[in-house]
Amino acid sequence: MIPLPLTAPPGVVTADVLASDLGCFPTIDDYVELVRAFKDDHFEMCVDLCVVDYLEHLTRPLPDDVKATRFEIVVNLLSLSKRQRVRIRVQAGDDEPRVPTLFHLYPGTEAMEREAFDLFGVLFDGHPDLTRILMPEDWEGHPLRKDYAVGKIPIQFKEAPGPR
Repeated sequence: MIPLPLTAPPGVVTADVLASDLGCFPTIDDYVELVRAFKDDHFEMCVDLCVVDYLEHLTRPLPDDVKATRFEIVVNLLSLSKRQRVRIRVQAGDDEPRVPTLFHLYPGTEAMEREAFDLFGVLFDGHPDLTRILMPEDWEGHPLRKDYAVGKIPIQFKEAPGPR
């Protein structure tokens, strides 16, 4: 396991995680400061930012000091120069998940955060354009939430070929 950067906020919980050199579990208050510490420590790339909805798995295994919430933001950072990977998992809340944006640190997260907002309803404070990216603007709800009702929307194919 690699050490935290020297400028990381104190008290960040760490643990071994799959497919990564270090797993970090910051609080929402320490989230941006921790990501900034890794960026300053030559983690040049934010490879991925995604959401996990643990609707029926609130008792999942987590380090003792981490209080599980329904929604979790998972950020994967990569240092090409050091050949190291870090996974950051922050608990985003239950009913109205919300975390600060990482756009000012990694501009490439703009679309990833919009997708998380569109499909899961996670709000990213400070995001420059938090609008839908995949669903129509007038769509109600967030279709990847595990409590989203499954609908039966008829699909119409134009110019469908006849029998062969």
